[in-house]
Amino acid sequence: MRSSVRFPLHLPLAVRAESREQYTETSDISSGGVLFHADFGVPVGSTIEFTIAMPAIIVGADKDVLVNCVGRVVRCSPHGDRSEVAAVIDEYKFIR
Repeated sequence: MRSSVRFPLHLPLAVRAESREQYTETSDISSGGVLFHADFGVPVGSTIEFTIAMPAIIVGADKDVLVNCVGRVVRCSPHGDRSEVAAVIDEYKFIR
């Protein structure tokens, strides 16, 4: 059972995992995690870093906000020619 509501938001996302970096977008997001598609697989349990660009209107700010996050991969499965990756957010910091 999920502990938080998911929102089907497609937000810009920069992911760093397994010595790789990719720019993609979220498929959905919640207060506790994120789902996205990547061109590479990431092992379950891996620590990843990602930056999400949050629109000002969503966070109630005057300008868009970047959020740096550290998380753990809880699911990674094939999805066509890409991987669908689900990660929990362990830490986050607003950077602007």
